[in-house]
Amino acid sequence: MAAHQQITHEWWQQVRTDFDIYISEAVLDEISAGNSEAASRRLTIVEEMPILALSEEVGSLAIEYQNELGLPYSAQLDIVHLACAVVYELDYLLTWNCKHLANGVIIQRLNVVNTTLGRKTPVIITPEELLEIPEGGL
Repeated sequence: MAAHQQITHEWWQQVRTDFDIYISEAVLDEISAGNSEAASRRLTIVEEMPILALSEEVGSLAIEYQNELGLPYSAQLDIVHLACAVVYELDYLLTWNCKHLANGVIIQRLNVVNTTLGRKTPVIITPEELLEIPEGGL
């Protein structure tokens, strides 16, 4: 956990400005929870970021993913993150959640579903994998 926090901090300091960053209403709900001081710090960090609405389209796609990806009911919020990234056609979904999101089996299933639906799958990746931008840029 500490290593992930350190890598995230490094990514935030070194690479973040190379990307247009968005958060969803679901992320706002997540980072608002828990210790009020920590939640306040998290909310301050994201206060200037554009917010992606949880539209009907996101909800419908999340239901489709719930039916098709084989994820447990406890992963519903993760499914919403996937649906948001796909509906808003983001290039990347940055996450440390390797159980339900940055997971090769889930990504393969998602690619199959999205191909059938005619949708583009974002690159689902950890901050560590995007810490170094290859020569030539994005």
